[in-house]
Amino acid sequence: MILFRSFLYQLFFIGSSILFSSAILLIGWTKPASAVSRLGRAWARANLVALRVICRLEYRLHDFERLPCEPAIVLCKHQSAWETIALRALLPLEQTWVLKQELMHIPFFGWALSYLQPIAIDRSAGRRAVTKVIREGERLLGEGRWVIVFPEGTRVAPGTRRPYAIGGALLAERTRCPVLPIAHNAGCFWGRRSLIKRPGTIDLVIGPLLSVQGMKAAEINAIAERWIESTVEKLPNPNDVQESLL
Repeated sequence: MILFRSFLYQLFFIGSSILFSSAILLIGWTKPASAVSRLGRAWARANLVALRVICRLEYRLHDFERLPCEPAIVLCKHQSAWETIALRALLPLEQTWVLKQELMHIPFFGWALSYLQPIAIDRSAGRRAVTKVIREGERLLGEGRWVIVFPEGTRVAPGTRRPYAIGGALLAERTRCPVLPIAHNAGCFWGRRSLIKRPGTIDLVIGPLLSVQGMKAAEINAIAERWIESTVEKLPNPNDVQESLL
């Protein structure tokens, strides 16, 4: 039954992505950016509802009141595709994502992404990719947009770790924009590169807003990483999920 529900949701995900991407492509060149952002948020919220109804996969927010009114640089744990949906739905409307440029080539979905003003980088470009994040991130923060960064660079399975890239922290050092760390355990329910979405409740925790005044990028990165990883360790792990389903 879990496999059937997961497959059914996958059909919804593909269909909704084509539908909303087509709408963005139709209006993106004539409407203001806020209209495109609203379509992006509507797509994400529709998918969260579909996950709840079809897969019985829900979420629980912790410390959501920590979300600031002013734009911030978000450093988020990356375990699954779920957080790429949830952050679009739950964070303020105007968002810019740092993402791999290969996503821009996906028919419909990738083409529509360009209207959401991402910072698309070549992950093999090294310093040039970091320079692009800083240059474009500074401009977009100045326009009032939030910048969303997955510092691990790729999805990481629960219980494993990957070094945090420093691009987001360098952007914070350059702009003095505060950093908001976010932790979650989505990978326990929706694994990386997995079709299966297990029923349950994902915990998403908003961290304390980090003022970066007088701090260097390495220190910013270390503080954010320490909080994210220690928080993730306290959240339910795959064994806890299995026990809860027995």
